[in-house]
Amino acid sequence: MKNFFQAKRVAVIGASKEEGKVGNVIFQNFLGLPFKGEVFAVNPNADEVMGYETYKNVRDISGKIDLAVIAVPAKFVIKTVEDCGKKKIRNIIIITAGFKEVGNTKLSNQLKKTLEKYKIKCIGPNCLGVYSSYGVDTLFLPKSRLKRPQPGTIAFVSQSGASGSAILDLAAEEGYGFSKFISYGNAITIDETDLIEYLGADKDTKVICMYVEGISDGKRFLEVCKKITKKKPIITIKGGISKKGSQATMSHTGSLAGQAEIYFGAFKQAGITIAKDLREMFDYMKVFEKIQTKPKQGRTQIITNGGGYGILSTDSLERYNVPMAEPSKSTISKLKKKLPPIAAVKNPTDILGDADTQRYTDAINAYLLDKNVDIIMATVLPQTPLIGKQSILDALEELHKKSKKPIITITTGSEYAIELRKQIEEKGIPCFEFPHNAARAIKKLIEKK
Repeated sequence: MKNFFQAKRVAVIGASKEEGKVGNVIFQNFLGLPFKGEVFAVNPNADEVMGYETYKNVRDISGKIDLAVIAVPAKFVIKTVEDCGKKKIRNIIIITAGFKEVGNTKLSNQLKKTLEKYKIKCIGPNCLGVYSSYGVDTLFLPKSRLKRPQPGTIAFVSQSGASGSAILDLAAEEGYGFSKFISYGNAITIDETDLIEYLGADKDTKVICMYVEGISDGKRFLEVCKKITKKKPIITIKGGISKKGSQATMSHTGSLAGQAEIYFGAFKQAGITIAKDLREMFDYMKVFEKIQTKPKQGRTQIITNGGGYGILSTDSLERYNVPMAEPSKSTISKLKKKLPPIAAVKNPTDILGDADTQRYTDAINAYLLDKNVDIIMATVLPQTPLIGKQSILDALEELHKKSKKPIITITTGSEYAIELRKQIEEKGIPCFEFPHNAARAIKKLIEKK
């Protein structure tokens, strides 16, 4: 599997000089950093592609090829795979659609037999392929339309190319870091379980996310996931949970979606975290990526510079059955000496609208030292004039570094707040837009195996 993500010599079969064509975009992806290997253009109808020599057949390339990316019309795919097999290429990605997802089972079966004949591992067909922080990028969506994420520890496996690419684009914009992204399409030889198993052993991946419509081998999938969720989280969003949605999956990837209740029950048995929608998935990705240790009991202490947000945070924790901390008498006594007389020193703790960075530091530090508190849930509303952006960032970073307890923050607002939220996350601290998002993520963090 390694060659799908760390290939040094790649052949793009169907490379095109025509701007915007699938083969053109994929070939361009391999030109320049972060890819550090060699790329070869294969196209029998062109002499050169973007100034690079073009080979009529992949077999004409000298030396070993680690990975072939196939982007030719469906009717030429079998012959192309034959050529790859004779070249002893054992890893291929087939971008081309037009197989079982459109009812062409005969061509699909023929393709599978050809792949098996040459013992080729294949991602696809009908997929985007892979994106790896090592520089392997077979996504045929231009970088001007689909932003690539920064290197990180999240891996995303998607049965749907379009859904996966939209998630990847938004995740990149919001600053999430990815180790790998895989769109596997029809899963003709490599299915979701193979990919999950690989990522479970991948040292660069700490969080595995997945969009799935149907599972190829349910029993094996559960066995593999049960082992992996003991050491790293798997977050899954299931497509086709409604009756009509289930029917739509057949014309999408040719999968049988199955009853949602059966899937959800199986996911829970395997320790998989279920996201009901894409925003939930983002919230869980965020908290699992940045917080590796599970809190002891999940007792959460709210700190806020807005009384109303303290109430909303309390309601949110109650809604998701997250236990609220009961701070010790000694902690309350110490804080009362440091905070203004009218500050509410309990849970929630309201450090008032005129709070500055020092008040946050005093309150957070006090609760980090309190044995009755497992998690800090701190709202920073930056609309108040005494909140200095750099000073609060420095304080949060210092507190985060010295503490073993999770600090989870909330920042709501327009441009200034959005920028602050991104900067807090760059410090390795989860920051949510609203209390209910934070509370929901905390619940999953507590439930994590």
